[in-house]
Parts: sequence; structure tokens; C-alpha cells
Amino acid sequence: MAKAIIVGGGIGGLTTAVALTRRGWTVEVLERAPEISEVGAGISLWPNALRALDAIGLGDQVRARAIEEGSSGIRDSSGRWLSRMDVEGIRARYGSPIMMHRADLLDILLAALPEAVLRAGVAVTEVRTDGTVVHSAGTSTGDLVVGADGIRSVVRRAVCGDVTLRYSGYTAWRLVTTPAEPINGLGETWGRGERFGLGGLSDGRVYCFAVANMAEGRPGGGLAELRRRFGSWHEPIPSLLASADESAVLKHDLYDLPDLKTYVADRIALVGDAAHAMTPNLGQGACQAIEDAVILAWVATEDADLARYDRERRPRTQMIVARSRRIGTIAQLSSPPLVALRNAALRLVPTSAQAKSLAPVLDWTC
Repeated sequence: MAKAIIVGGGIGGLTTAVALTRRGWTVEVLERAPEISEVGAGISLWPNALRALDAIGLGDQVRARAIEEGSSGIRDSSGRWLSRMDVEGIRARYGSPIMMHRADLLDILLAALPEAVLRAGVAVTEVRTDGTVVHSAGTSTGDLVVGADGIRSVVRRAVCGDVTLRYSGYTAWRLVTTPAEPINGLGETWGRGERFGLGGLSDGRVYCFAVANMAEGRPGGGLAELRRRFGSWHEPIPSLLASADESAVLKHDLYDLPDLKTYVADRIALVGDAAHAMTPNLGQGACQAIEDAVILAWVATEDADLARYDRERRPRTQMIVARSRRIGTIAQLSSPPLVALRNAALRLVPTSAQAKSLAPVLDWTC
């Protein structure tokens, strides 16, 4: 029986583990953290990712723990609509996008795996192209090694050496809070070099994220800074921030990866952020990791040459990385004349055109 060593127990790693076990592989997941957890973060799953989850038999379970995205669009800081998303058009053409808490998705993935698959608290220090993985608990060997260990991947070094991350120029905050009034739908508000987004979760909580241009590595900046920056914006933003708890706030600089020349080397394949970390402007980071997992399991089972996985995944994911980066550049404009021009242009774009423009991303099948 073929064996896979998966480095990283996040969404990409666990989805790959499920996809491989359902094709008859023995799987070992090495996760550096002492336990699998994802605190304070929501996730939007678009129809392309849901089709991939359907392919491994988890789509219905995921939908049952999520909420369908309702009204959506972009406003300015006073609350005026700049753009309304054609949710019905997207649903009719591609399927329904959903919103859920990341912890719920991880729970579903873990429950789909045999308990012995996950080895938590194991840090990988070296990976070799012959399938050898050196880690804090010894050595593991597999017919396939999957690098699902994130943007600062150790596994990636064995595939393409050291890679310099690209700082986006902006930092993000994430939090989950419980509002006084229920909120459905997903929306963003664009200001000058700042954005605020929100999405309702199935249990009545709301996932919030905020983005601001700032120097890389700037310390501090918790809930007080969020209230200072966004407390005068339109409702429900001030109310959501008023209901939030400091301990719920996560702050991270945002990076992406330059285009890698390959995602594979001999017995090693990269998935998710290890291969194509992207800014979150399209909501496709986890979605692409899920696609990766299903395609890799198919290729590794049907074709001994992992180059086929590289040919299937690298052009698509690098297109999406570039597209997300371009959207971030527009969304984070700070010059008043350019912001005014951007806002005016957004108001002129028909909602039907938005749905069509998503075709290269959403019109994907396994």
C-alpha cells in the first residue's frame, strides 16, 4: 500500500490526507503545533472549492455547518454602495458560495481521518526528494511527501530552494464577534488605504477583517487601533467593533509568493500556501488548497509522474495569485484623486459583468 507523509495539518494538509486515504493510501500527517486549532477566523468557500469537497464526499457536511452568503458588495466609508455583487447570478451560473468558521471545517476534515493519521507536536527540519522526512520525533519515509506547511514552508526548500516572500504593503486584522443584531451576507467597505469586511456565520456570530497600508513588521495595533481607524465608518462596523473582545483580535502582515518554477521534485509535491500563497482579496487561498488536494490525490494514484500535478495546478493557481494581488493594489489605493476615480469606475460596472469576470476562478471542475 502506498504511503504519503504530509507536512502540515491545516486545511490543505488535512484535505490532502482525506483525499489520499479515500484512494487507499496510508497517510501520516506531521503537524508542528501541539494541537489542531484555528481561532478567530472565518472562511468563505466558493463553488469551485465545494465541488472539490463533493469529490471526496465532504461537501454536504461542510454545507451543513455553514451559511449561504446573502447580499454582498462594496461600500464606501459612509455606507454608499460602490458595487453590488450579483449573488443570484453567481448562484445560477456557478453554485452557492458559503461562509463558515475555519474551526468547523478543520473539525470535519479531522473527523474524516483515522485517529492515528495525525501526529501533532512534530516539527519537520529536513525533507529529501527520495521521500525521507527528518523531524523532531525521528524520521519518516513515504512514496509521496506533501508540503502543506504554509507560506514559510520547510518542504519548499527541497523543491526550489529559498524563496523571498513579497510583502503586500498592508496588514490585516481578523476577529469573530457576536453582534446585538444578526447579520447575513458578506461585504466590504473601501476607504483610502483601508478596508473593512464582514461575513455572517451560521451560529449568529460575525467574522470581521480589516486591512490597512502600513510598514512591514509594525508592532501593536489591536482593538484600540481598529476602533480608531474604523469607528466612524458606517454601521454595523462601529457596533461590531464595540462588541468585540481584545483577545479575539489577530493581526498579521500579508504576503504572497512569487511564481515558483515548479511545485514538484521527484517524490515531493507542494499544496496550498507552500506552493502559491496569495493575498486574501479573492477569498481563494483555502479554496485553491482544497483543489490542490483533490487533484494531487488523483494524480498520485493514477500517474506515477507528479509533473502532471504541476501542469494541472501551477498555471491556474499562479493566475489567481496575480489576480488577487491586482485587486489588492486597487482596493488599497490611498491617493484621494485615485480613490475618487476608482469609486466612480466601480459604480459604472454592471453587476452582470462581475459574475462573468469570475468565470476563470469559479468555473472549475475536478
